[in-house]
Amino acid sequence: MTSRLTLRAFAKVNYALEVLGLREDGYHNIRTVLQSISLADEVEIEQTEKGFELLVEPEGIEVGSPQKNTAHRAWNLLREFTGEELPVRVRLHKKIPAGAGLGGASADAAAVLTGLNDLFGLGLAREDLQKIGGRIGADVPFCLSGGTALGEGVGEVLSPLPAPPPHRIVLVKPEQGANTAEIYRTYDEFAPESLYSASPAISALKAKDLGALARTVGNDLTPVTRRRVPEIEACEDELLRTGALGVAMSGTGSAVYGIFGTEDEARFASERIRAHFVGVYEPVVRGLERMGELSGFAWCI
Repeated sequence: MTSRLTLRAFAKVNYALEVLGLREDGYHNIRTVLQSISLADEVEIEQTEKGFELLVEPEGIEVGSPQKNTAHRAWNLLREFTGEELPVRVRLHKKIPAGAGLGGASADAAAVLTGLNDLFGLGLAREDLQKIGGRIGADVPFCLSGGTALGEGVGEVLSPLPAPPPHRIVLVKPEQGANTAEIYRTYDEFAPESLYSASPAISALKAKDLGALARTVGNDLTPVTRRRVPEIEACEDELLRTGALGVAMSGTGSAVYGIFGTEDEARFASERIRAHFVGVYEPVVRGLERMGELSGFAWCI
């Protein structure tokens, strides 16, 4: 049994996000079409003699307080679930920007849960890990499986969907991020009608129709986040100006994305957009990927 492993933890975008209403527990029922993309954090997990140690690269990246960040919460909840001590050192090499709506913190938690399960031979099923992950955040269950899925409930009730036709995604994020809780609170204050339905995006995926998918992407939370981050609208306009087939905000923002048919078209656009963060990515079929350290190969979970 190895004493160390490294996982790629993939970001996600929402092709559609439909807010259905406020629940009694204070969360929101949603219908959302989720897609894993090739932007990823790298999460190295190594057995140690005792306790939990977290290292974050590059220095200065904000991942929350030591006892409340998602990596620590994943470790602590799995420890409670199994009754094992699970002594580890976790090193996060962050590439997914924070405050973007791309699920970076959830992806890291998913990687820690999966990595600990493998390192210590716990033998837990994915369903067990998803149940634990749901206590950390609504996106964690999806990040454990990844690919393309419909999320219902608060996003944790997952149904697989067909993978999209090949395309590229240009991600653009303004410097200012967005706080999920604040965005939903503001949404409740305005109580707007739902603007987008997940159903057309689902139909486009089933039809393997990229044009239809691009025309139907959307997010009920976009108007709220735009009020807090006005640059979002400018980023959307730039993506359309440079040839995007469709644009939408991911999650609660502040990242937005454009759908492009080819790598060349996406690169052309990305080189002409000026923003705090710009990158070209593609859909992937899983949420996590295990990296081989000795031979340089990678294999999938």
